[in-house]
Parts: sequence; structure tokens; C-alpha cells
Amino acid sequence: MEALSSFLSCGIQLFGDLIQWLVEVIGHLGYPGIVGLMFLESSFFPFPSEVVIPPAGYLAWKGEMNIFLVIFSGIAGSILGGLFNYWIAVRWGRPIFEKYGKYFFVTHESLDKAEVFFARHGHISTFTGRLLPVIRQYISLPAGLARMPLAQFSFYTALGSGIWVVILALVGYFLGSNQAMIHQEMRKISLCLIAACAVLIVIYIFIYRRRQHK
Repeated sequence: MEALSSFLSCGIQLFGDLIQWLVEVIGHLGYPGIVGLMFLESSFFPFPSEVVIPPAGYLAWKGEMNIFLVIFSGIAGSILGGLFNYWIAVRWGRPIFEKYGKYFFVTHESLDKAEVFFARHGHISTFTGRLLPVIRQYISLPAGLARMPLAQFSFYTALGSGIWVVILALVGYFLGSNQAMIHQEMRKISLCLIAACAVLIVIYIFIYRRRQHK
């Protein structure tokens, strides 16, 4: 038990040090730093937005940054990262699957079905995907693989990312540097977003099937 307690204390300390370092980095680099870090978060690099935007929101509370520019920079970075993933999938995704997909039970027919699916449901998939943990980093890949219309992809990426960035910025703005409370609140918010997305998807399916029936 003592070893576990020591390990957890060490982890908390390291996380606190990481947050402090990010506050210093963001304070030094400013808004371009937010854009760059959120670009990494929105692409396939494992860099959580929860340790980027809240510190910037905290700096806005201190008067060292502007909360609206923090939100704008976070959304811009998210869009750029999403477009990067989208471009990779468009450029190399389908050729790779067409060549090696048979080893993973991926056929031409399944790729065609994915393309049709995103043509019909890409908007709801991209929007909700940007609000869900883990999925938000990778939803751009199937969208690019299916060649979802770029304008539609960009709009719903911005919409979903915007909601997420606003939440993170306000959490950092009102909770400051209280990492324990931020972690606790973000867990609650994530669960609420998952539930909200589930309800939204159910409503969407109901409306879609009703229209199909008519």
C-alpha cells in the first residue's frame, strides 16, 4: 500500500509539473503555442487537450491572455490537426487498404460502404466524434478515407471542436490551477458528453429512419 501511495503521489507530482511547464510554455509562446499543441492533440499524436487549454484559460483569468483568443486558437489548432489526418487518409489511406486490406478482412466493398456511410452520415459522425474521448483524435481518418466532402468535414470539425475547447477554456478560467478539481470536473463533463452524444445519435437514427420510411 505504501508503494502504491508513493507511486500515485509521484504521478500527481509529475502531472502537476507538466501542467506548470505547459503554463510556462503557453505563456511564452502565446496563441501560436496553443495552435501548435492543439494541432498535435487533434492529429494522431497522443497529446491530450485537457492539459493544453485549461492552463491557457487560467492565464486568461490572470489577465495574461484573452479568453476569446484562447478559444479561437484552440479551435484553429483542432481544425488544422483534423485536416492533417484527413489529408493523410485521402492521400495514402485507400491505396494502403486496397493493397493490404485483404490481410485484415477489408475489401473493396467495405471501403465503398464506408464511403457511402460518410456521404450520408459524415456530419453526425464527425460532430459527435469530436466530443468523445480518444475518438476525437481519430475520427478524421475514416472521414478522409471515405472522402467526406471537405467543406462539410471542416464545418462539423469546427463545431464539435469548438464546443470542447470552450468547455476546457471555461474550466481553466474558473478553476484556475486546482488540478484535482479540474480532473474531477473533466471526468464528469466527459461522461455527460458521452451521454449527450448517445442521445443525439439515437434521435438522429430515429429521424433518419422515419424519413426513409416516408
